[in-house]
Amino acid sequence: MNDSIEPAIVTALLAVRECAYAPYSHHPVGALVVSESGTHYAGANVEVAHYKGICAEASAIAAMASAGERQLREVWVIGPGRHLCTPCGDCRQRIREFATPETCIRVVDAEGRLLKEYDMEALLPDSFGPENLSP
Repeated sequence: MNDSIEPAIVTALLAVRECAYAPYSHHPVGALVVSESGTHYAGANVEVAHYKGICAEASAIAAMASAGERQLREVWVIGPGRHLCTPCGDCRQRIREFATPETCIRVVDAEGRLLKEYDMEALLPDSFGPENLSP
């Protein structure tokens, strides 16, 4: 484990990745979002036979929103290997919906070592958000 990452975060990421249902891609992913209140919400990717599943980040964000929270402080993502497993385009937009400019998105390797850290502008530059819907 990386000493700069809180051990509870790594433990939660490893545990939720183990819950992923990825029989088609064999690419289990876990995510943990930390809301503005400091509450942790975990999510795993869930695939289905017609290949339209739900990503780990979307799952965790849905859990947060279902609990009535609306702001992300941190997003953590863990994939199965040593390479970056960054949020897909759909998940970047979902993160954007609940993020602030200060929201930190962190990607760790399969063992929970920090690989890369992003802010919202780096993850999705010049993004479209709720404020773009106002005239």
